[in-house]
Amino acid sequence: MIHPDLVAELLYPSYNALKATTTSHPGPIPTVIPTPTEYQLSTHHGHRTLWVLFALMTLSTAVFALLSWRVPIARRLFHITATLIPLFSALSYFAMATSPHAGSALNCYQVKDSHKHAPDTFHEICRQVYWARYVGWALSMPLVLVNLCLLAGVSGAHTLMAVVANTIMVLGGMFAALGEEGTIERWGWFTISALGYVFATWHVAVHGAKLSSARGQRLSKLWAGMAVYVLALWLAYPIVWGITTIARRTNVDTEILIFAVLDVLLLAGSSFWLVISNRSIAETSVEIDGYWSQGLPLEGRIRVGDED
Repeated sequence: MIHPDLVAELLYPSYNALKATTTSHPGPIPTVIPTPTEYQLSTHHGHRTLWVLFALMTLSTAVFALLSWRVPIARRLFHITATLIPLFSALSYFAMATSPHAGSALNCYQVKDSHKHAPDTFHEICRQVYWARYVGWALSMPLVLVNLCLLAGVSGAHTLMAVVANTIMVLGGMFAALGEEGTIERWGWFTISALGYVFATWHVAVHGAKLSSARGQRLSKLWAGMAVYVLALWLAYPIVWGITTIARRTNVDTEILIFAVLDVLLLAGSSFWLVISNRSIAETSVEIDGYWSQGLPLEGRIRVGDED
């Protein structure tokens, strides 16, 4: 088990200076002894969860890559996205699990301590925030939305807007999580993130429901089930984020565990569902010819040795 003081020293440079000052050069004893800085850090339980998720996402990536070999390149689009989604997630979990300070930062804020017969004092609370988690979401979650849009036949314009809105939502959430407590900056990023979620959901749900119904009953039923599954899980992310990261109602280990469960269900679960359905429902296939599957045409190329 990694001692919290060691993690604090790695994450918070001023921790060493503060510790040396208070131990080597003690000053006069104050009337009210200030409360030391409180560090909310992950323990060995949280690190174990991060390594387990890295292993699960890596295994999922390997399974999807093997399944894609049995599908012609022209019809391999869903298999490729299904491979990339857990791959990006595995990389982010590796960044979070490799060492106490990798992929994370400390977000510190002051708390007032009231005393009955003495002036109020303040102490800092520093919570570990894993920014690598948001990087993984910014790369993987847009592909989940792309899969839903392709399955329903949503236009490229609406698909692009959904992807951009999702990226804004994730990055806005990261900046809000790292922002200073109680500032307009933090609430501004929180609002931007919420608007990104609304716009992304609107582009996928409204246009996808209308277009999928015209592509047959089997596909429409599949799309409706996957859309409800994905969007319901997607809604859980900002709720959990608000309770854990913003409101700090749970410890860091619990936050890691909840997001790990959501990642497995959304990123790996939806990909498995789509790949399995793609093998049994012909209407789900997206066939792309031309450069995607055959490369650039050979006509018009001048090669050395061809001319007499």
